[in-house]
Amino acid sequence: MKEIIFTKHQQEITSKIDPAAGKEQWTDWKWQTRHSIKTIEDFEYLTGISFSEEEKVQLNETRNRFPLSITPYYLSLINKENYKNDPVYKQSFLDNRELIVSSSEMGDPLSEDHDSPVPGITHRYPDRVLFLVSNVCAMYCRHCTRKRKVGDVDSIPGREQIKEGIDYIRNTPQVRDVLLSGGDPFLLSDDYLDWILTELEAIPHVQVIRIGTRTPVVLPYRITQDLVDMLKKHQPLWINTHFNHPREITASARKALARMADAGIPLGNQSVLLADVNDCPRIMKELVHRLVANRVRPYYLYQCDLSEGLSHFRTPVGKGIEIMESLIGHTSGFAVPTYVVDAPGGGGKIPVMPNYIISWSVNKVILRNYEGVITSYQEPDEYKSTLCDRNCKDCRLELNLKDGEEINAIGIEQLLSDYDDTISLIPADNERFKRRNDAEEAEDTESAENAENLELNETV
Repeated sequence: MKEIIFTKHQQEITSKIDPAAGKEQWTDWKWQTRHSIKTIEDFEYLTGISFSEEEKVQLNETRNRFPLSITPYYLSLINKENYKNDPVYKQSFLDNRELIVSSSEMGDPLSEDHDSPVPGITHRYPDRVLFLVSNVCAMYCRHCTRKRKVGDVDSIPGREQIKEGIDYIRNTPQVRDVLLSGGDPFLLSDDYLDWILTELEAIPHVQVIRIGTRTPVVLPYRITQDLVDMLKKHQPLWINTHFNHPREITASARKALARMADAGIPLGNQSVLLADVNDCPRIMKELVHRLVANRVRPYYLYQCDLSEGLSHFRTPVGKGIEIMESLIGHTSGFAVPTYVVDAPGGGGKIPVMPNYIISWSVNKVILRNYEGVITSYQEPDEYKSTLCDRNCKDCRLELNLKDGEEINAIGIEQLLSDYDDTISLIPADNERFKRRNDAEEAEDTESAENAENLELNETV
């Protein structure tokens, strides 16, 4: 594997931070975090970018609300000659527009706190949980959906709190998938993360553990050989990272990704669609191409969340559809992420795709492809749905699965199932059904009174 590059620009930043430091310190992830840039003055000193006194007053107002923290490595990627248009600068440095909070924005737009049965756990989907194991990030990303937590005292939850989350998972047998997030789990020590993974791995019904991290993007030196050797012990393990722009895939980032991929760890990427950063079909196509070239599967493209102070980052959903139109059919299928809106209020990720079905009848579906070609698909003339009688032993559709288990269907799956009699899902605040229920209750009350009167008359 090639040596990590230590550029002249990076040498200059290192010397400004510590005249006695060199490449060894620069590539030490703990040195990087200890010297994170947290003031406007340090940013100016290290980059040579200057702000007017009026600008600094406004920027400090933003910093007082949403603090600043940039690793020296990520800082070194900023194009200081054109910083106002630089995607690295926009994702990492203060913007006065963060103080503009629209009426639609929320502190906790995904209602993670409301779906938290115990501290650190968010249980939204039936078979998986989000486990927040760290309150520390390598960098404060300006577009973070958890901006409400930015500025809290950086801390690592103690073993007692982590055990509480592990106990919840252990006592909830439907959980088969655990996603470690934070903060950033890779900001934990190797030993502490090893302990958490070992505890989760010992739970019989946990089949998959995932880790979400942005360190390959903002702190690639964290992906040490020691860390990777520890992670290799805990397969099956999946790692999702967060590249938003092709410029972030540097030589150091490529080395970090290669270390994990060479260890047999599947890698995915979750990008956020950001105005003036990556809201361009050409940029996104180049990003996904560079990702797959580095053995990273594009997983999600997120519509920017309704978190406080993110209005300037949000695009119309139509921009995301335009980008998907430029990818589907125009590049390899495995290079196309799923475009999702993470529903406000905790509704979860909703896929949003271009419409390829033009129309359909009982025997034909009319489709269009990425080129605009319109075609038809002939439905089968005879198709008889197999009605499930719950007799799995004699099922003709699949082998008898030794570990097969029953689950309770919810939502649309419940309406589609053959073993549930439910025919409608009614919103709790549906006015028509409120009137119907009120009428039924009044009728029941009247019937009960009539029966009581009849019984009284008979007694008399």
